[in-house]
Amino acid sequence: MSSKASPSPFVLKSKYADFKAIEAHRPPFDPSLPIKTTQAPSPGWRYGQQSPQTLSTVSINTPASTPPSTSSMHISIDPSAQPMLANYRLLVSAIPRPISFISTISLDGTKNLAPFSYFQIVDHDPPTFVVGFSARPSRPKDTRRNLVETGECVINLVTENIIHSANATSLDVPYEVSEWELSGLTPAKSETVKPERVQEAVFSIEGKLLEMKELDYHGRGEKGEAVGALAIIEGTRFWIKTEAMGEDGETDLGILRPLVQLGGISYGRVAETFELPRGRLDQELGKDNGLKEILERSTK
Repeated sequence: MSSKASPSPFVLKSKYADFKAIEAHRPPFDPSLPIKTTQAPSPGWRYGQQSPQTLSTVSINTPASTPPSTSSMHISIDPSAQPMLANYRLLVSAIPRPISFISTISLDGTKNLAPFSYFQIVDHDPPTFVVGFSARPSRPKDTRRNLVETGECVINLVTENIIHSANATSLDVPYEVSEWELSGLTPAKSETVKPERVQEAVFSIEGKLLEMKELDYHGRGEKGEAVGALAIIEGTRFWIKTEAMGEDGETDLGILRPLVQLGGISYGRVAETFELPRGRLDQELGKDNGLKEILERSTK
Protein backbone atom coordinates (compact mmCIF):
# COMPACT_ATOMS: atom_id res chain seq x y z
CA MET A 1 0.00 0.00 0.00
CA SER A 2 1.15 3.53 -0.61
CA SER A 3 1.17 6.10 2.14
CA LYS A 4 -0.81 9.30 1.60
CA ALA A 5 1.91 11.67 0.48
CA SER A 6 2.96 14.33 -1.98
CA PRO A 7 3.43 13.06 -5.56
CA SER A 8 6.88 11.61 -6.15
CA PRO A 9 9.14 13.57 -8.52
CA PHE A 10 10.46 10.22 -9.78
CA VAL A 11 7.23 9.07 -11.45
CA LEU A 12 8.16 7.73 -14.88
CA LYS A 13 6.19 9.79 -17.40
CA SER A 14 5.81 9.12 -21.10
CA LYS A 15 7.32 11.69 -23.46
CA TYR A 16 4.47 11.02 -25.89
CA ALA A 17 1.10 12.79 -25.78
CA ASP A 18 -0.63 9.55 -26.80
CA PHE A 19 1.64 6.61 -25.97
CA LYS A 20 -0.91 3.96 -26.98
CA ALA A 21 -1.13 5.46 -30.47
CA ILE A 22 2.65 5.37 -30.82
CA GLU A 23 2.89 1.84 -29.44
CA ALA A 24 0.25 0.59 -31.89
CA HIS A 25 2.67 1.22 -34.79
CA ARG A 26 5.53 -0.72 -33.20
CA PRO A 27 6.27 -4.41 -33.84
CA PRO A 28 4.51 -6.73 -31.37
CA PHE A 29 6.44 -8.17 -28.44
CA ASP A 30 7.74 -11.64 -29.28
CA PRO A 31 7.92 -13.79 -26.11
CA SER A 32 9.45 -16.67 -28.09
CA LEU A 33 12.38 -14.62 -29.40
CA PRO A 34 15.42 -16.91 -29.15
CA ILE A 35 18.46 -15.61 -27.27
CA LYS A 36 21.42 -15.72 -29.64
CA THR A 37 25.03 -16.21 -28.61
CA THR A 38 27.44 -14.22 -30.78
CA GLN A 39 31.17 -13.65 -30.88
CA ALA A 40 32.65 -11.18 -28.41
CA PRO A 41 32.91 -7.58 -29.71
CA SER A 42 36.61 -7.97 -30.64
CA PRO A 43 37.65 -11.66 -30.79
CA GLY A 44 41.18 -10.75 -31.90
CA TRP A 45 41.82 -8.25 -29.10
CA ARG A 46 45.39 -8.21 -27.72
CA TYR A 47 46.75 -6.99 -24.40
CA GLY A 48 47.45 -3.27 -24.54
CA GLN A 49 45.30 -2.76 -27.64
CA GLN A 50 43.43 0.54 -27.65
CA SER A 51 39.68 0.15 -27.27
CA PRO A 52 37.31 2.02 -29.59
CA GLN A 53 35.59 5.13 -28.26
CA THR A 54 32.24 3.39 -28.86
CA LEU A 55 31.12 0.36 -30.84
CA SER A 56 28.21 2.30 -32.35
CA THR A 57 28.25 5.85 -33.68
CA VAL A 58 24.54 6.13 -34.39
CA SER A 59 22.07 7.07 -31.66
CA ILE A 60 18.71 5.34 -31.47
CA ASN A 61 17.26 8.87 -31.47
CA THR A 62 19.20 9.96 -34.60
CA PRO A 63 17.48 9.82 -38.02
CA ALA A 64 18.97 7.19 -40.33
CA SER A 65 20.00 9.88 -42.84
CA THR A 66 22.26 11.61 -40.30
CA PRO A 67 25.99 10.95 -40.97
CA PRO A 68 27.75 9.21 -38.04
CA SER A 69 29.96 11.34 -35.82
CA THR A 70 33.70 11.04 -36.45
CA SER A 71 34.81 12.54 -33.13
CA SER A 72 34.16 11.71 -29.51
CA MET A 73 34.39 14.18 -26.66
CA HIS A 74 33.38 14.16 -23.01
CA ILE A 75 31.70 16.83 -20.95
CA SER A 76 32.28 17.26 -17.22
CA ILE A 77 29.20 17.41 -15.00
CA ASP A 78 29.21 18.50 -11.37
CA PRO A 79 26.20 16.75 -9.75
CA SER A 80 26.11 19.33 -6.97
CA ALA A 81 25.74 22.16 -9.49
CA GLN A 82 22.61 20.92 -11.21
CA PRO A 83 19.08 20.06 -10.03
CA MET A 84 18.47 16.70 -8.39
CA LEU A 85 16.12 15.64 -11.19
CA ALA A 86 18.84 16.30 -13.78
CA ASN A 87 21.10 13.86 -11.92
CA TYR A 88 18.27 11.36 -11.75
CA ARG A 89 17.51 11.49 -15.49
CA LEU A 90 21.17 11.15 -16.42
CA LEU A 91 21.96 8.30 -14.05
CA VAL A 92 18.93 6.10 -14.74
CA SER A 93 19.41 6.49 -18.50
CA ALA A 94 23.15 5.71 -18.29
CA ILE A 95 23.06 2.74 -15.90
CA PRO A 96 20.80 -0.26 -16.70
CA ARG A 97 19.42 -1.84 -13.52
CA PRO A 98 17.86 -5.22 -12.68
CA ILE A 99 14.46 -4.78 -11.05
CA SER A 100 13.48 -6.13 -7.65
CA PHE A 101 9.81 -6.65 -6.83
CA ILE A 102 9.64 -6.56 -3.05
CA SER A 103 6.96 -8.04 -0.83
CA THR A 104 6.75 -6.83 2.79
CA ILE A 105 4.22 -6.80 5.63
CA SER A 106 3.69 -3.98 8.12
CA LEU A 107 3.43 -4.51 11.87
CA ASP A 108 -0.37 -4.45 11.65
CA GLY A 109 -0.36 -7.09 8.92
CA THR A 110 -0.88 -4.81 5.90
CA LYS A 111 0.72 -6.35 2.81
CA ASN A 112 2.85 -4.32 0.39
CA LEU A 113 4.26 -5.11 -3.04
CA ALA A 114 6.45 -2.64 -4.94
CA PRO A 115 9.19 -2.55 -7.63
CA PHE A 116 12.66 -1.04 -7.08
CA SER A 117 15.42 -0.76 -9.67
CA TYR A 118 18.10 0.53 -7.28
CA PHE A 119 18.92 -3.11 -6.57
CA GLN A 120 21.87 -5.49 -6.82
CA ILE A 121 23.55 -8.62 -5.41
CA VAL A 122 26.83 -7.73 -3.65
CA ASP A 123 28.01 -11.09 -2.27
CA HIS A 124 27.15 -14.79 -2.34
CA ASP A 125 28.60 -15.96 1.01
CA PRO A 126 26.37 -15.13 2.72
CA PRO A 127 23.97 -14.17 -0.09
CA THR A 128 23.75 -10.40 0.30
CA PHE A 129 21.65 -7.90 -1.61
CA VAL A 130 21.19 -4.14 -1.52
CA VAL A 131 18.12 -2.06 -2.27
CA GLY A 132 18.31 1.71 -2.51
CA PHE A 133 15.52 4.05 -1.43
CA SER A 134 15.59 7.59 -2.80
CA ALA A 135 14.97 10.52 -0.48
CA ARG A 136 11.30 11.50 -0.44
CA PRO A 137 10.10 14.92 0.79
CA SER A 138 7.12 13.27 2.50
CA ARG A 139 6.84 9.93 4.26
CA PRO A 140 9.36 7.19 3.37
CA LYS A 141 8.28 4.39 1.07
CA ASP A 142 6.17 1.75 2.79
CA THR A 143 8.68 -0.94 1.81
CA ARG A 144 11.46 0.93 3.60
CA ARG A 145 9.33 1.44 6.71
CA ASN A 146 8.18 -2.20 6.75
CA LEU A 147 11.75 -3.46 6.43
CA VAL A 148 12.87 -1.32 9.37
CA GLU A 149 9.93 -2.38 11.53
CA THR A 150 9.80 -6.10 10.72
CA GLY A 151 13.18 -6.89 9.14
CA GLU A 152 11.70 -9.26 6.54
CA CYS A 153 10.93 -9.28 2.83
CA VAL A 154 10.81 -11.32 -0.34
CA ILE A 155 12.68 -10.06 -3.39
CA ASN A 156 11.06 -11.29 -6.60
CA LEU A 157 13.05 -10.72 -9.79
CA VAL A 158 11.09 -8.82 -12.45
CA THR A 159 11.03 -10.82 -15.68
CA GLU A 160 9.12 -10.54 -18.94
CA ASN A 161 6.10 -12.49 -17.71
CA ILE A 162 5.32 -10.21 -14.74
CA ILE A 163 6.42 -6.75 -15.95
CA HIS A 164 2.88 -5.41 -16.42
CA SER A 165 1.92 -6.58 -12.94
CA ALA A 166 5.01 -5.03 -11.39
CA ASN A 167 4.40 -1.76 -13.21
CA ALA A 168 0.81 -1.65 -11.95
CA THR A 169 1.96 -1.73 -8.32
CA SER A 170 3.85 1.54 -8.77
CA LEU A 171 0.53 3.42 -8.85
CA ASP A 172 0.10 5.90 -5.99
CA VAL A 173 -3.07 4.21 -4.76
CA PRO A 174 -4.73 4.84 -1.38
CA TYR A 175 -3.22 3.04 1.60
CA GLU A 176 -6.12 0.61 1.95
CA VAL A 177 -5.86 -0.65 -1.67
CA SER A 178 -3.86 -3.84 -2.07
CA GLU A 179 -1.08 -3.87 -4.65
CA TRP A 180 -1.49 -7.64 -4.77
CA GLU A 181 -5.04 -7.19 -6.02
CA LEU A 182 -3.93 -4.58 -8.58
CA SER A 183 -1.22 -6.88 -9.91
CA GLY A 184 -3.36 -9.97 -10.38
CA LEU A 185 -0.45 -12.01 -9.04
CA THR A 186 -0.71 -15.00 -6.70
CA PRO A 187 0.73 -14.85 -3.16
CA ALA A 188 2.65 -18.01 -2.23
CA LYS A 189 3.77 -19.03 1.26
CA SER A 190 7.37 -18.38 2.24
CA GLU A 191 9.46 -20.60 4.53
CA THR A 192 11.71 -18.27 6.55
CA VAL A 193 9.84 -14.93 6.52
CA LYS A 194 6.23 -13.79 6.89
CA PRO A 195 5.88 -11.82 3.61
CA GLU A 196 4.61 -13.94 0.76
CA ARG A 197 6.47 -14.49 -2.49
CA VAL A 198 5.06 -14.07 -6.01
CA GLN A 199 4.03 -17.47 -7.35
CA GLU A 200 4.43 -16.34 -10.96
CA ALA A 201 8.00 -15.10 -10.40
CA VAL A 202 10.70 -17.26 -11.99
CA PHE A 203 13.16 -16.44 -9.19
CA SER A 204 12.49 -15.17 -5.67
CA ILE A 205 14.62 -14.58 -2.59
CA GLU A 206 13.38 -14.58 0.98
CA GLY A 207 15.43 -12.07 2.91
CA LYS A 208 16.12 -10.60 6.34
CA LEU A 209 17.37 -7.08 6.92
CA LEU A 210 20.97 -6.83 8.13
CA GLU A 211 21.13 -3.06 8.17
CA MET A 212 19.22 0.00 6.98
CA LYS A 213 21.87 2.63 6.34
CA GLU A 214 20.65 6.20 6.00
CA LEU A 215 22.58 8.03 3.28
CA ASP A 216 23.04 11.24 5.24
CA TYR A 217 26.61 12.38 4.64
CA HIS A 218 25.94 16.11 4.31
CA GLY A 219 23.87 16.91 7.39
CA ARG A 220 20.55 17.02 5.58
CA GLY A 221 18.81 14.94 8.21
CA GLU A 222 19.76 17.42 10.92
CA LYS A 223 18.13 20.14 8.83
CA GLY A 224 14.91 18.16 8.65
CA GLU A 225 15.43 17.25 5.02
CA ALA A 226 14.63 13.81 3.59
CA VAL A 227 17.55 11.45 3.03
CA GLY A 228 17.86 8.24 1.07
CA ALA A 229 18.68 4.85 2.54
CA LEU A 230 20.39 1.60 1.62
CA ALA A 231 18.91 -1.69 2.79
CA ILE A 232 21.41 -4.53 3.19
CA ILE A 233 19.55 -7.84 3.05
CA GLU A 234 20.68 -11.43 3.58
CA GLY A 235 19.01 -14.06 1.43
CA THR A 236 17.60 -16.87 3.58
CA ARG A 237 15.79 -18.95 0.95
CA PHE A 238 15.78 -19.12 -2.86
CA TRP A 239 12.82 -20.13 -5.02
CA ILE A 240 13.28 -20.96 -8.70
CA LYS A 241 10.92 -22.43 -11.28
CA THR A 242 11.85 -26.04 -11.93
CA GLU A 243 12.17 -25.52 -15.68
CA ALA A 244 14.53 -22.56 -15.15
CA MET A 245 17.09 -24.57 -13.17
CA GLY A 246 19.87 -25.87 -15.40
CA GLU A 247 21.78 -29.11 -14.82
CA ASP A 248 24.96 -27.13 -14.07
CA GLY A 249 23.29 -25.26 -11.22
CA GLU A 250 22.92 -22.09 -13.27
CA THR A 251 19.68 -20.47 -14.34
CA ASP A 252 18.47 -21.05 -17.89
CA LEU A 253 18.45 -17.56 -19.37
CA GLY A 254 15.94 -18.56 -22.01
CA ILE A 255 13.43 -19.38 -19.26
CA LEU A 256 14.37 -16.61 -16.83
CA ARG A 257 13.97 -13.76 -19.34
CA PRO A 258 15.13 -10.96 -17.01
CA LEU A 259 14.50 -7.29 -17.70
CA VAL A 260 16.50 -4.18 -16.89
CA GLN A 261 15.15 -0.70 -16.32
CA LEU A 262 16.58 2.05 -18.49
CA GLY A 263 15.87 5.77 -18.71
CA GLY A 264 12.35 7.19 -18.74
CA ILE A 265 9.75 4.48 -19.32
CA SER A 266 12.11 2.20 -21.28
CA TYR A 267 13.07 -1.36 -20.38
CA GLY A 268 15.62 -3.71 -21.89
CA ARG A 269 15.46 -7.45 -22.50
CA VAL A 270 18.20 -9.98 -23.22
CA ALA A 271 18.27 -10.76 -26.95
CA GLU A 272 21.95 -11.65 -27.42
CA THR A 273 24.85 -12.77 -25.27
CA PHE A 274 28.54 -13.44 -25.84
CA GLU A 275 31.13 -15.33 -23.81
CA LEU A 276 34.53 -14.02 -22.75
CA PRO A 277 36.82 -16.32 -20.72
CA ARG A 278 38.98 -14.83 -17.97
CA GLY A 279 42.62 -15.64 -18.56
CA ARG A 280 45.21 -17.08 -16.15
CA LEU A 281 48.64 -15.49 -16.17
CA ASP A 282 50.60 -18.72 -16.68
CA GLN A 283 48.41 -19.74 -19.59
CA GLU A 284 48.22 -16.29 -21.20
CA LEU A 285 52.02 -15.93 -21.23
CA GLY A 286 52.26 -18.84 -23.65
CA LYS A 287 50.06 -17.18 -26.26
CA ASP A 288 50.77 -14.65 -29.00
CA ASN A 289 48.64 -11.92 -27.45
CA GLY A 290 51.05 -9.10 -26.57
CA LEU A 291 51.10 -9.85 -22.82
CA LYS A 292 54.71 -11.07 -22.63
CA GLU A 293 56.01 -7.93 -24.38
CA ILE A 294 54.09 -5.64 -22.02
CA LEU A 295 55.44 -7.41 -18.93
CA GLU A 296 58.97 -7.31 -20.27
CA ARG A 297 58.74 -3.56 -20.91
CA SER A 298 57.23 -2.96 -17.47
CA THR A 299 60.00 -4.80 -15.59
CA LYS A 300 62.91 -3.05 -17.31
